[in-house]
Amino acid sequence: MKEFKRALPEPTPETEHFWDGCRQGELRIQRCMSCNHSYFPPRPVCPECWSRDIEIYVASGKATLHSYIINHRPRPDMGTEPHSIAMVRLAEGPQMMSNIVDCPQTPEALILDMPLEVTFLKQSDTISLPQFKPAKDQADG
Repeated sequence: MKEFKRALPEPTPETEHFWDGCRQGELRIQRCMSCNHSYFPPRPVCPECWSRDIEIYVASGKATLHSYIINHRPRPDMGTEPHSIAMVRLAEGPQMMSNIVDCPQTPEALILDMPLEVTFLKQSDTISLPQFKPAKDQADG
């Protein structure tokens, strides 16, 4: 059987800091120094005030589950088990699409607003994908 590889992002000058951070186990996002708005995905101007006075910083890695679907269709590049495609809200405010891991892929386990924390899945020497798992205090409770 042919092995399929997951399609990976190709960093651009605007996203390189994000992917470098993921490779190093850091979730890096941007913040506008003019209006203090944190945002994702990376871009050269603030989406709120259009300022170019931005900084890159390491986010806490904490998030909550905002929305999700459970994909039951097998994907050759992700295995045959169901997997979630989720929208998470970072503690800093921005939302990002990801997968929820280390958790049963059922509506009973994937509770909206549940606390999450980032983890990184190494895909290559240059790309590690940010994924989210239930926060330690959530998993123990």
